[in-house]
Amino acid sequence: MSEIPTDALIDGRYKVLTRIGSGGMADVYCAEDQQLGRKIALKLLHRRFAEDAEFVERFRREASAAASLQHPNVVGVYDRGEWDGTSYIAMEYLPGRSLKDVIRQEAPLDPLRAIDITVQILKAARFAHRHGIVHRDLKPHNVMVDDEDRVKVTDFGIARAGASDMTETGSIMGTAQYLSPEQAQGHAVSQSSDLYAVGVILFELLTGHVPFDADSAVSIALKHVSEPPPAPSAFDPSVPPALEAIVLWALEKDPAQRPADADAFIRALEDARDAVAAGEAPGQRTAIFAPAAIPPDPFGPTDETLAAAAVGGAGAAQAPPPYYADPALVDPLERRRPWWAWLLAALALAAIVLGIVLLTRPDSVTVPHVVGQDVGAATAQLRAAGLQATVDRVTSSRPVDRVLAQDPAGGDRAKDGGTVTLTVSKGPGPVQVPSVDGLRQREATAALSDAGLAVDRVVHQDDDTVPRGQVIKTSPAAGTTVDRGSNVTLFVSNGPQPVKVPNVVNLTKQAAQQTLGDQGFQVVVTEQGSDAADPGTVLRQEPAAGTELDPGSTVTIVVARAIPTVFVPDLAGQGAQEAADTLTAAGLVAHTAHRDVTDPSQDGIVLEQKPPAGQQVRSGSAVRIVVGRLTTRAPPPGRTTPGGASR
Repeated sequence: MSEIPTDALIDGRYKVLTRIGSGGMADVYCAEDQQLGRKIALKLLHRRFAEDAEFVERFRREASAAASLQHPNVVGVYDRGEWDGTSYIAMEYLPGRSLKDVIRQEAPLDPLRAIDITVQILKAARFAHRHGIVHRDLKPHNVMVDDEDRVKVTDFGIARAGASDMTETGSIMGTAQYLSPEQAQGHAVSQSSDLYAVGVILFELLTGHVPFDADSAVSIALKHVSEPPPAPSAFDPSVPPALEAIVLWALEKDPAQRPADADAFIRALEDARDAVAAGEAPGQRTAIFAPAAIPPDPFGPTDETLAAAAVGGAGAAQAPPPYYADPALVDPLERRRPWWAWLLAALALAAIVLGIVLLTRPDSVTVPHVVGQDVGAATAQLRAAGLQATVDRVTSSRPVDRVLAQDPAGGDRAKDGGTVTLTVSKGPGPVQVPSVDGLRQREATAALSDAGLAVDRVVHQDDDTVPRGQVIKTSPAAGTTVDRGSNVTLFVSNGPQPVKVPNVVNLTKQAAQQTLGDQGFQVVVTEQGSDAADPGTVLRQEPAAGTELDPGSTVTIVVARAIPTVFVPDLAGQGAQEAADTLTAAGLVAHTAHRDVTDPSQDGIVLEQKPPAGQQVRSGSAVRIVVGRLTTRAPPPGRTTPGGASR
């Protein structure tokens, strides 16, 4: 569709402020909701697709799928409708950048930051999966990130809910660089397909590259199917080995070999985050050292010396002293040393062993691994190992008092009595509960999500002052300071308590109005002519008595009205047309019959009327007149004309 001008009013409600961008199916505008006074993102389907039933259904499905997902990491959908021959979706406005922009500008990202962003994407996917929805097009372009790295997943346009599948058999939906192997082959997709796409996103966050790329989408898809993924460390050697293993786990060709679900993926990333935060150097590998050689014994090769040579390999002295090379060349007296020589050798060896023991006596202890524990338990464990603990508290999404990192790391050696620094969570930080009173439930949920809070329960209750479907209050109340990420209960109005409609049939109009008004109903009065009841009496009501309605609803009553009467005029001697005109003028209707006559003076003349002249009848009643019709032959005895006269 042609670009919509600024200040255009969409569907009488959304005022266009600026154009945000364009996708394959729709244009997106920043607009202002004139009813609620807030910015929203307005997605309008391209006009060329508006008459395509499949595209319209996909567009409708995006709104339906996303609207059913109320989660802090999923974009909120407020409204959908039709305007100017196309469809639109009104959804949450997300200031910030797409994750693709973040990657272009900042990748490779710090491993901890990459983990935090990926975990938020997985939480959105997990919530969708639990509601039977597979996204099928997870990619950095469909992830929005604000200045505090809070993530929102968007674009459920090709999502699959339940067993529904809007694509034709064998077709490929999604973006090539992020397709799972089964999706690239046109096979059925599952939750595991979304996890593969998240693995690609994590790969790109850590390296700035996608694992598979080529000149065409088909070539990329073939690589997903047939080539093993490269290791992230091939692009960036600083990628932590534990994190690299998780990426390659998510990129397994066989869905059964990937993480079982989003929860398993999240747990693995959180373990990797703990390891990285605890100070394990990214990319560090275990070094291999040759064992130190033991110097030869001046008095001969002891068992200890020979054992050291055997174990030491190339790093140990393997040739015995020269005087052991050939016993035949050694002086027999030298071979028969006196006993004191052996005693001196034994004492020298004992002195060497004692020195080694004294020099290598452990004055250090192994640091326990306490990351993930409560700070109290961690401190007690460190003290039991002979170590002291200092605590550094930081803001974190992890639970309060949870140990996030330690220095030195678990398994390292530290001086006996030394100090281990613990990095401990002090919670996500405080936030005030915003006021959402008067908003619809979906709008209130979005506002709380924007504030970093989550709706965990919705309570519906009657309220005489708050319209049905609007929020009455929250718990905790608006203005209360709570931890970010806390749960909030919404109280939503059912409207006022329904009231039964009273029976007002056979009451007078005034009495009926008074009775209905006392119950809070509006009354509409219509009249109907009737001679079966006194004028002003209620003949019937709508809705019927006993129906439950909200106060303020409308009840219609039908009231009897007197029917006017007239006197029948005298029509004798008038012609047929003249008599009909006379009756019409009197508010009556003429019904004409004929009688054959032989007297020319009676031809066309009213001979009889019924009711007779002077009788009072209801206005609009019929009067029967008999008009003469000249004939030349006498009628047979006993035969009558159609008008009822004898012939």
